[in-house]
Amino acid sequence: MSAASVPAVAPTVLPLRAGHLTMAQVFELYLATYTGRDSARYWRVEWWSMRIGQLRLADLTDDHVHAELERLSREPSRTYAGRDVEGRPIYRARGGALAPATLNRYAATLAAVCTWCIKRRVAPQGWQHPCRSIERRPEDNLKTRFLSDEECQRLLDACRASQWPRLRLLVLMALTTGARRGELSALTWGHVDLDGATATLPRTKSGKPRVLPLVPAVVEELRRFKAGASTLVFRSARAADRVYSFEGRFRLALKAAGIRGVTFHTLRHSAASMLARNGATLYEVGEVLGHRQMQTTMRYAHLAVGHKAALVNRVMGGLA
Repeated sequence: MSAASVPAVAPTVLPLRAGHLTMAQVFELYLATYTGRDSARYWRVEWWSMRIGQLRLADLTDDHVHAELERLSREPSRTYAGRDVEGRPIYRARGGALAPATLNRYAATLAAVCTWCIKRRVAPQGWQHPCRSIERRPEDNLKTRFLSDEECQRLLDACRASQWPRLRLLVLMALTTGARRGELSALTWGHVDLDGATATLPRTKSGKPRVLPLVPAVVEELRRFKAGASTLVFRSARAADRVYSFEGRFRLALKAAGIRGVTFHTLRHSAASMLARNGATLYEVGEVLGHRQMQTTMRYAHLAVGHKAALVNRVMGGLA
């Protein structure tokens, strides 16, 4: 379908000062107008809808928000695993408690919805933002888990023996590009340039496209599976327009490699740590990973000490 033939979408008409709306209705309105690139925003909003959807907007207070976040902090860590046949979200247990950063993301999602209600005049006049008094939980970035060089090699060897032939390619791309799970899952062959050794991510969490340089080993692996431009690189075997559900295969590879305390996102941290430990500046690390703020990259600052020491000695070592 050409761009000219795509029907125009009518803008959502928002009710004014609608404190009578339930939060479930508010969440529906919010998602209908949301144009951001954060795919996690949708299922976090759905989580809030399941918890406080029955409340009226006018009745929502910081006590409700605090109670639900405290309840969430006591639940085991889970990961979003798609939807069931009726369209309901599915979550799988990962073990351990939710990280403070994760709890902060849930709080930030609801805060964004409430701010939207105020700015778009959906909230009653004088309504108190229920998230303003909710304190952020301290995030200990120095404890970020990443793989050692030896663990990386063990994992890649285990992936080579996987029953899913593309697992090694997926893990290798994550380790060498720092791309997020969702970014790699959405990658199509039309965005891969094997001759130029690059892959383009048209939609990222920051809302801006990003070009991934591909190392020779990744290019070599990609050539084995090359398909049509619109086909997903990591497609399901049953449907070309669906991503392969690789979580189970990934966990088996981790078990075979004897690696614990790791999720797929750990591979992104590992890419950053390898860059920082081998001389990349924090700015360069942030550029590769597509960070929007330097504060996010600062969690790897302690890994760049050797590089900073070498720089200081090279520039000022001769002073006496």
